[in-house]
Amino acid sequence: MNTEEAIRTRRAVKAYDPSFQLSREEKDELLQLALLAPSAFNLQHVRFVEVSDPALRAQIREVGWNQAQMTDASMLVVICAQVDSWEKNVRRVWDGAPSEVQDYMAGAIDAYYRGKPQVQRDEAMRSCGLMAQTLMLAARAKGLDSCPMDGFDFDAVGKLINLPDNHVIALMVAVGKRAAEPKPRVGKLPFDEVVIRNRF
Repeated sequence: MNTEEAIRTRRAVKAYDPSFQLSREEKDELLQLALLAPSAFNLQHVRFVEVSDPALRAQIREVGWNQAQMTDASMLVVICAQVDSWEKNVRRVWDGAPSEVQDYMAGAIDAYYRGKPQVQRDEAMRSCGLMAQTLMLAARAKGLDSCPMDGFDFDAVGKLINLPDNHVIALMVAVGKRAAEPKPRVGKLPFDEVVIRNRF
């Protein structure tokens, strides 16, 4: 499937065939593709928690408004971010660049993030969104479907997956084979209302 078709046919699918299973290799390929998405300053904030344990997925469903896709889809990914990646990983993510570039980037990153918790969180969330969308498009390109989700108890899910204190959860994405056609698109606002030329 070409990119335009994947974009046009991607839908938030809620009903999945629970008998359809992706292999570990197929899941890893999707995650590797998602990791090619950009991240702020190349900090690679995002951490994918790929939940394959059926018991854990059932527990997540219990704190996730009983959404069937949390257990029925072949793949469930909790998309998290390491908020302090700007401080912990700055040298690692620029390893291999010329030393003057590494020094420049370390200084620029420090100036941009230090003492700015809202910026730290916002950049992590932006990176999570880019990774999530890339994962969903990669899945659609392979004929699979997906559903982004934020309808769950974030604190409860964090406890279930042992989320470290320096991480946040952005959303979940379910991936699998649809068991029913998605409902027609409704309520799309007019193009000229949502696209602004130059200024509001």
